Amino acid sequence: MIKIAVVGTGNVGRFAITNALAEEDVELVGVITRKKHDLGIAGTENIQIAEDITALDVKPDVAVLCIPTRAVPETAEKCLNAGISTVDCFDIHGKIVDLRAQLDKAAKANGRVAVTASGWDPGSDSIVRTLMQAAAPKGLTYTNFGPGMSMGHSVAAKSKPAVRDALSMTIPLGTGVHRRMVYIEVEQGSTYEEAKEQILADDYFCHDETHVIAVDDINQLKDMGHGVHMIRKGVSGGTHNQILEFNMTINNPALTAQMMIASARAATRQNPGCYTLIEIPVVDYVQGEREDLVRKLV
Repeated sequence: MIKIAVVGTGNVGRFAITNALAEEDVELVGVITRKKHDLGIAGTENIQIAEDITALDVKPDVAVLCIPTRAVPETAEKCLNAGISTVDCFDIHGKIVDLRAQLDKAAKANGRVAVTASGWDPGSDSIVRTLMQAAAPKGLTYTNFGPGMSMGHSVAAKSKPAVRDALSMTIPLGTGVHRRMVYIEVEQGSTYEEAKEQILADDYFCHDETHVIAVDDINQLKDMGHGVHMIRKGVSGGTHNQILEFNMTINNPALTAQMMIASARAATRQNPGCYTLIEIPVVDYVQGEREDLVRKLV
């Protein structure tokens, strides 16, 4: 059994708890949260809740970090230094390589494994993009997200001092170009103009067309559905016009959580170090013996 602890009880964390309880080879040994209350999730009545992972009675093999992206570097390094492997859903694409180097050093120093940028994008989509490039080495791949709620962008918008709550919708415009529709409740004592300025200055939003819209109640707008359509048009050897497509319509936090649980399983099968999902054999994400999986899936 793979002993895991889920860190964080937001949207992804709650699905990670539920999904971990459903896995036959995973044992949930703790939940890390500052909220000292009943989780309200069936099957967690006897699961230990703590504010710090080192306070758990049973030391986990892997910490599944369901926390905001910008909290990942410090928290992951703390877990690794405590001798606990980690899985995170860090989603700032341009900073993944730097984080990977940082966590690789900590993981190897402590004989542990870190899996970074897990989830569906980055994550499972990264694996599909890699496979597409292998099939058609020359060409272009366009990743079109949505329409749907972006958790990372929503958290980033909500973190602004002038914002009480936020929902960021990703609208695909085609050829990998997106529009961000950011709906906000303005914090009391702040103005819409202040909130808009803070959001547009953030690295999550400053590279895309972004519209900030004030609303009365964010909860009336929330829908955790999302999706992706990837298309690659390329060349295999000397054969042109190879067109590859991949479509997925999902519940965003549920799939993110499932890929993180699968990554926790994979983490126990790797040598010490830090890995992105494309660096791990895909068979290692799946429950079962490798020979049996090869027989069934190949």
